[in-house]
Amino acid sequence: MPSQHDQLFTELVAAGLAAEEDRRIWHLLTDERGRRLLSVLEGRTRYVTLVLEAVHDGHNQAAVLRTADAFGVQDVVVVEADARFSPNHSISQGAHSWLSLRRFTAVREAINDLHRRGYQVWASHLDPSAVDLEDIPLDQPIALLFGNEHQGVSDTAIEDADGTFVIPMRGFVQSLNVSVAAAISTYHVTRTASREAPERYSLDMPEKREVLALWMRRHLPRGRPLPPTSRGSNS
Repeated sequence: MPSQHDQLFTELVAAGLAAEEDRRIWHLLTDERGRRLLSVLEGRTRYVTLVLEAVHDGHNQAAVLRTADAFGVQDVVVVEADARFSPNHSISQGAHSWLSLRRFTAVREAINDLHRRGYQVWASHLDPSAVDLEDIPLDQPIALLFGNEHQGVSDTAIEDADGTFVIPMRGFVQSLNVSVAAAISTYHVTRTASREAPERYSLDMPEKREVLALWMRRHLPRGRPLPPTSRGSNS
C-alpha cells in the first residue's frame, strides 16, 4: 500500500501540480518537508517582484533576498552593471535558493523585460513627482526598483520607470538603508496587493508546478543519488 507521502504526490500529479518524473525526488524528502514546500508555495506570488540596480554590498543583497522570501515574492531581478551580485549566505540564511533570480547587465534591458511581461515599474527615489508608497497603484503586477547604496537609482531607471515613490518619514533623516527600504515597501505592497487583486495575486498552476520542481531539485539531500525508477508501479 502506498505511504501517505507517496499518496500525496499522486494527488499532486493528478492535480497538475507535479510531474510523474519527479516522484523519485519526492521520495527523498521527508513528509514534513514535502508538506512545508506545499504550504509555502500557496503563499508565493509573482504579482510583486523586486529589482536591485547595482546594489554593491553583499549583506544588503542578502537581506533583500530574505525579505523577498519572507513576504512570498518569488522573483528578484538583479541588475549587476559594475557590481557583481554575490549575496552573503550567512545573512541570506538560504533564502537565495528558494527564489528565482533574473539577471541583467543594464537597467534599461531589465525594465523593458518587465514591461513586456506586464509589470509596472516603480523606482524608490526622492523627487518632486514621487508619490507616497501607500499611493502606488496596484491594479497590475508591480516591480519595485531599488538603487545602490551610494547613488541610488540611475537616471536611466528614473526615465524608464512608470513612476517614483518614497516611504513617508517624519524624522530629520530622509533616507533609509536599501535593505530596510525594500523590507518596508515589500511588506506594504504584498499585503495590499493580496487584498486588492486576490484573483491574480497567487501563482497559477503552471507557475506552481515550475516552482515546486525547482525547489525539489535544489533541495535534494547532499550525497544521496536518486532511487531507481520503478516499473509498472507507483508505490
